[in-house]
Amino acid sequence: MNGAAKNGADALISTLVANEVTACFANPGTSEMQFVAALDGVPAMRPVLCQFEGVATGAADGYGRIADRPACTLLHLGPGYGNGVANLHNARRAFTPIVNVIGDHATYHRQYDAPLNSDIATLVKPNSIWTKSADTPDSVAAVTAEAVAASYGPPGGPVSLILPADSAWLPAKSETVLAQKPVRPAPSGPAVDAAARAIRAAKNPVVLLGGQACRAEALAQAARLQAAGVTVYTDTFVARQPKGAGGFAPKKMQYFGEMALAELQGVDLMVFAGTTTPVAFFAYPDRPSVLVPEGCATLTLAARNEDSVEGLAALADALGAPKAGPVQALAIPDAAPTGKLTAYAAGASIARHMPEGAIVCDDAVTSGAGVAAGTAAARPHEVLALTGGAIGIGLPLAVGAAVAAPDRKVLSLNGDGAAMYTIQALWTMARENLDITVVVFANYTYRILNVEMERTGAGKAGPSAKKLLDLGGPNIDFVAIARGMGLPAVSCDSGEAFEKAFAGAMKQRGPMLIEAVI
Repeated sequence: MNGAAKNGADALISTLVANEVTACFANPGTSEMQFVAALDGVPAMRPVLCQFEGVATGAADGYGRIADRPACTLLHLGPGYGNGVANLHNARRAFTPIVNVIGDHATYHRQYDAPLNSDIATLVKPNSIWTKSADTPDSVAAVTAEAVAASYGPPGGPVSLILPADSAWLPAKSETVLAQKPVRPAPSGPAVDAAARAIRAAKNPVVLLGGQACRAEALAQAARLQAAGVTVYTDTFVARQPKGAGGFAPKKMQYFGEMALAELQGVDLMVFAGTTTPVAFFAYPDRPSVLVPEGCATLTLAARNEDSVEGLAALADALGAPKAGPVQALAIPDAAPTGKLTAYAAGASIARHMPEGAIVCDDAVTSGAGVAAGTAAARPHEVLALTGGAIGIGLPLAVGAAVAAPDRKVLSLNGDGAAMYTIQALWTMARENLDITVVVFANYTYRILNVEMERTGAGKAGPSAKKLLDLGGPNIDFVAIARGMGLPAVSCDSGEAFEKAFAGAMKQRGPMLIEAVI
């Protein structure tokens, strides 16, 4: 379309595509109709309809984590953005590049405070690393390119481009604008030297990894540190991390603070690569917030915006570490699970049948530990975790990952409470025929909240409190819900049944749901 007469919406989409933003997860409204119409002129942009904005934003997160480039969302004014905030919170914590396109009233219509009018710039601020309104059609292309560049950070995150309706429908300049993609700087030589000196002087040093430092190329360098006698940990929740055979398997910072500190007892140095000082997920009475042992020194090797791969490699070289470190050996369970179905039994079946290269989107909450234990030595795969703590990411994350990597099997693990936050994602999976196997662990309770209620000192739940923690009465029928949205589905309450269902799902393409009654 370059050189042809076009409006602001045309300029926006053509500029996005010119900058390799080629997927749009959308829930549009009246103010976005020019954008919708312009899609017909740019077939390189794949539109994916999501029937809730939290699905659209979560899908954009999954896409960005796997593609290493942003998708865009199309959201309807302030309320549409508001519906997507929880998963944009998760995306901000994952440092995922996303370009949110938020339709607004025409510039001259804002003054009348129509029913859908809101202060969009204020609404988007907490979960946007950049925001701007393209208030003239001729500014749209330049603002779009600026948005794409800003989304990469480093370390990256959601940005918000506000598009007034008249900027979309009025004629615009025909040229597209290419974004200047930023490059991560290497950590400074003094930072590497300081870390090497501190590690040599320490009795029990650890390196804590997060963000980019948990990717495959960085983990290979971290494994060298492990081989040199330095214990390596990752953050509790990591945006994207390779797991399984053939890769380095560092320890993971424990979720519960007192367990983390007990495990770190005696550590006298903590070095950060791609992350910052670890803190407890929540405050608890008479328990510490900062998860660094008393008397332990801390320093940063590579900040979040710096290149952790180069930093870890330079540190390993400075310490004279071996050229390669330990890797996880393949260990697939021989025996299929039998008897009562548990998360650990499901994990064994998943390990037995999950293909190499699978992408696991983990929102299983309390059931996640069982699956992680079973699949630790499975075939090589990647795990996308819940980075911001806002449950409801597992289903939409899988949508985005499957769009980004259509040749890879995607597995979505969900607690039953978490699944209900964004259950509309099942419809998008069916409509787009995405190769996703959904597992919903149905225990009919917010189990994590029952645990946390006692940990916060609130005591055991009584009859009234249990009404807010229990998901029964009636139990949710996920098989009926899935079939109603176009997915084949089956319910399993035994190891044998889950083994059969999961093995079958791995042998076929397309979406399927397995309700795992535990």
